[in-house]
Amino acid sequence: MNITSQIKQPIVKEMELFEKKFFESMSSKVALLNRITYYIVNRKGKQMRPMFVFLTAKMISGGTVNERTYRGASVIELIHTATLVHDDVVDDSNRRRGFFSINALWKNKIAVLVGDYLLSKGLLLSIDNGDFDLLRIISVAVREMSEGELLQIEKARRLDIDESIYYEIIRQKTATLIAACCALGAKSVSEDDETVEKMRKFGELIGMAFQIKDDLFDYTDEAIGKPTGIDIKEQKMTLPLIYALNNCSSSEKSWCINSIKNHNKDKKRVKEVIQFVKDKNGLAYAEQKMVQFQQEALQLIHNFPSSEYKDSLTLMVNYVIERKK
Repeated sequence: MNITSQIKQPIVKEMELFEKKFFESMSSKVALLNRITYYIVNRKGKQMRPMFVFLTAKMISGGTVNERTYRGASVIELIHTATLVHDDVVDDSNRRRGFFSINALWKNKIAVLVGDYLLSKGLLLSIDNGDFDLLRIISVAVREMSEGELLQIEKARRLDIDESIYYEIIRQKTATLIAACCALGAKSVSEDDETVEKMRKFGELIGMAFQIKDDLFDYTDEAIGKPTGIDIKEQKMTLPLIYALNNCSSSEKSWCINSIKNHNKDKKRVKEVIQFVKDKNGLAYAEQKMVQFQQEALQLIHNFPSSEYKDSLTLMVNYVIERKK
């Protein structure tokens, strides 16, 4: 059994029902929209986000979920899908998970409108059911994701990111959505604000570890569906690179920044930058930080009673940093 199936084991029934509800939540009277949403649903990824929602809810409640849990999972997946559709337009990307992206098949204008449609469907699902507490959690996540993307764009122009700004960018861009999943799962079954906050923090820490792992893939030759050195070509400041730049001579720093700014299409030069980051222990440092976030996350759920849901969440946290793609 592969690791994703193992993690899913205690929530198999919930995930099956969720898929039905999720598909229903996308339905429209416009045939074109239904054709596109059908395409989206049939090319789904691992669905880690709804898994976080259900596992968190079941760990806290001792094994029960309710309609609010399903709605929370659907809303987060609708919003997540909307951001992916919009991201592909922004990045001018033609592929998503090995398939053609929406903008590649139906052009940018339709893709933007589909993203907007999914976003509004998510918001209405909460409003129509009076889930204003859940809506607040999700709306904060959407705001932070937009801010994180814009902060990264602003900083990438000058390549002047230090470690604290990098953490702020990945917290907003990546970690905030996983934090929202865990907070939603908790809030759907519990009124205890302390527990909800603890699970939000748990999700945030996993999100941080997840993004650092993604950054590390830029320096490996493993087949991960993301070409080696792509972050350097796109002038993205990642943790291994930031560490290397902070721990080298001024002439090395000038060479490295010049390489990223002016020679990022030169394959030989990109390879040299990758080697430079490795030589300066950038990868080792980033790995150490990633494990630190992972351990902090595990510590937060340490005191919950033993259960298969807690085991699955632990497995999920470990999978985040051990995954090969």
